[in-house]
Amino acid sequence: MEGKKMEKVKKEKKEATLLIAMIPVLFLAVSLILTLVVYKLGEPHIPLITSAMVAAAVAMYFLNYSWEEIEEGIVETIKMSMGAIIIILIIGILVGIWIKAGIIPTMVYYGLQVLSPQYFLVAAFIICAVVSVATGSSWSTVATVGIALMSIGTALGISVPIIGGAIISGSYLGDKISPLSDTTNLAPAMAGANLFDHIRHMLYTTLPSAVISIILFWIIGMRYAGGELDTVAINNLLDTMKDMFYISPILLLVPCMVIGMVIFRIPAIPGLFFASVVGLFFAVIFQGAGLKDLIDIANNGFTSFTGDPAIDELLTGGGMQSMMWTTSLTLCAMIFGGVMEKTGMLNVIACRILERAKTDGQLILATLISCYGIVFIAGDQYLSIVIPGRMYKDAYAQRRLHPKNLSRALEDAGTLASPLVPWSSCGAYMMITLGLAPWAYVPYCFLNYINPIISAIYGFTGFSIEKLPEDTNAFESSDSVGELVG
Repeated sequence: MEGKKMEKVKKEKKEATLLIAMIPVLFLAVSLILTLVVYKLGEPHIPLITSAMVAAAVAMYFLNYSWEEIEEGIVETIKMSMGAIIIILIIGILVGIWIKAGIIPTMVYYGLQVLSPQYFLVAAFIICAVVSVATGSSWSTVATVGIALMSIGTALGISVPIIGGAIISGSYLGDKISPLSDTTNLAPAMAGANLFDHIRHMLYTTLPSAVISIILFWIIGMRYAGGELDTVAINNLLDTMKDMFYISPILLLVPCMVIGMVIFRIPAIPGLFFASVVGLFFAVIFQGAGLKDLIDIANNGFTSFTGDPAIDELLTGGGMQSMMWTTSLTLCAMIFGGVMEKTGMLNVIACRILERAKTDGQLILATLISCYGIVFIAGDQYLSIVIPGRMYKDAYAQRRLHPKNLSRALEDAGTLASPLVPWSSCGAYMMITLGLAPWAYVPYCFLNYINPIISAIYGFTGFSIEKLPEDTNAFESSDSVGELVG
């Protein structure tokens, strides 16, 4: 009997201290700097998976977690990302098929004739914002109009990182405020706020951020206004595309169909796969493609062989295999995030930040920093909304801050930080889909870092910060989501 008691004491879990919780984080930071900066390898996979094993060892040695418990946490976290991984793979298939079907070349063909270098960045930002609001999905926006805009901007001679910044900024503006977006629904659920109150409250920070972003993209675009447009190269590209593909507005029905499916809440995975199948039929009907070639393109992507390096680079891409880098990166990030979440080390770090929040402004700043920190540590935007939402909702209630202040802060940072981190699922997806180099595009994602700055300023000035009525139970909003967050 005494032996069983001793065994029970041995296996009792210990709560992580800040020092213990920081061991895996510091190891990750050092290994990322060594790999990405010193050795310039450009791939964070090994630092992430190694740091996950370090976190597991720390949890087993210092906190009395068993490997089985840690593995359970890893599996649960990976489950959260499986939908995203499946979407990534299907997007690879879709892009390859859509190039062969002439759908993406048609979007590029007409876009080159309408858009000018001077106004291209502003137009790209607004187009992506509108499509993303309509669909509620930054990923679908990037995979359709985003790819076309990247090709058009490149042909117009605009820097690739700047184009990527405009596309990502616009896509995440829509994703952030659309009632169809999963994060837009998740944030108020975690905070205990009403969805449409949450959206209206976000407009205070989102609209000024959008206006500033448009002004900055317009200023950058002016740099291209004075330059001579290489009409010879563009006409060469247009002629080459007409020689390679059947170009017609009828091919634009497919991306319009995708946008329509998302608006009508067709689930993303079957919707995108169906769009790939429709693209396959269009490739057979309009481009005379054979089934054997299409199966190969769906797996390995479309390869252009015109002999012109610029055109071949523009018209080569897609394929499920092209997404394996992104898939493996997402898995590595989820493994690390799963260990940190399961063992409570993420919670300890966030709690220490909360201890220093003595005013409303400091509390909102702590929320923003926590969201950014969790994206950097765990590589997942959902965890960056769920964990601070769980932790801070009582603190907001104690300070009589309306829950929509918390839900806004969660989205201002959690949703918008995710594409800025190369090893997060969103960052990896943006890089591989748009052909961006890690970090190079980040300075041009104006909306993604201007919005949190404005949110912090509002917190300290009190502008648009709404308090709960005096006769409201301070923990009423917190309790209302108790079942959701366990």
